[in-house]
Amino acid sequence: LRAAGAERAPNISATGSATRDRSTRNNNFSFPGFDTTTSNFSLGVDASWDLDLFGRLRASQRAAALRLDAADADARAVRLALVSDIARAVVDYRTAQARLAIVTQDLADADALVTLTETRARAGLVPGLDLVRAEGLEAAALAQRGPAEADLASALGRLVTLTARSGADVAAAFAAPPEAVPALPLPQTGLPSDLLRQRPDIVAAEARLAAANQDIAAAAAARFPQISINAALGLAALALGDLFSSDSLTASLGGSIAAPLLDFGRVEAQIDAREADAAEAFALYRKTVFTAIGEGETALGSLAAQRGRVAALEAQQRVEADALALSTQRYRMGLSDFLGVIDAQRQLNTTRQSLATARGAAEQAEISVYRSFGG
Repeated sequence: LRAAGAERAPNISATGSATRDRSTRNNNFSFPGFDTTTSNFSLGVDASWDLDLFGRLRASQRAAALRLDAADADARAVRLALVSDIARAVVDYRTAQARLAIVTQDLADADALVTLTETRARAGLVPGLDLVRAEGLEAAALAQRGPAEADLASALGRLVTLTARSGADVAAAFAAPPEAVPALPLPQTGLPSDLLRQRPDIVAAEARLAAANQDIAAAAAARFPQISINAALGLAALALGDLFSSDSLTASLGGSIAAPLLDFGRVEAQIDAREADAAEAFALYRKTVFTAIGEGETALGSLAAQRGRVAALEAQQRVEADALALSTQRYRMGLSDFLGVIDAQRQLNTTRQSLATARGAAEQAEISVYRSFGG
């Protein structure tokens, strides 16, 4: 952009020279007493300025400014992607933490059942098979620890990469419990198109389309005459001592005009090429807009679906917790067998894990909405 602006300013240059020449005496044109050595000294300042009457340079400067806007939007898109990726890794880390906490709770519940069943088996109130079933439930809960720990390590590794911080620093940042974040409100009706215009990729595509149109204007201006003003101011003398005298002053002022007379279609070819670039820029802009609309629709629909799934799993967890409490009470009273308790506990454990995963998916969907609408 600075270079394009400088093209509109005058071009001023300074020159200086000092020469000393010696000619031969061995020729027919030498005269007695003729000095065969001469000196020449000069200083000068030359200036030229394109008046840009037909806007060629102005169009190029506007195109450069628009491309700067596009580059700024590209930078904002990178920052948005980085923030979104960090947020996704944070959600994955918190989800893995929640799953590990559920595994700990499941192991405690299973251990309590093992203790209860072992006591009743020793008393001869239940068969030994019930104890085996309780121990199997404990083993199943323990098997969930490995995948959760692997997901925790994966999220930690991504955060180390994205934040350029050590693993210890990243893990320390998660020592405190997460802060409560209010749920992202959904738009009331339809897709908010105004929000889509905040997306950096749309802003960049729009700026590049406008820059391509300015390139057409700059190319079209080449069909018209180019008018320039030229000036020169200098000093010239045969002796260095006379260089700065008033008699050594030289000056000139004039103008020039240049116009294509017969270019055999060169300018028209340049205009056609710039128009083709503009057509491509429009196609990319249109693609970017519809891609953004599609991503926005998908993100909003996914968020609504994930929130509905979380609500359903929360209700299911409450029902299954009540069912487990009732089954355990009936088992203690000898009104039902241990298989009902095992089934209720296993179903509750599964629902707990599913709920933790669904909550993470809902938060990921919120991040998708945030990114789809340009932050």
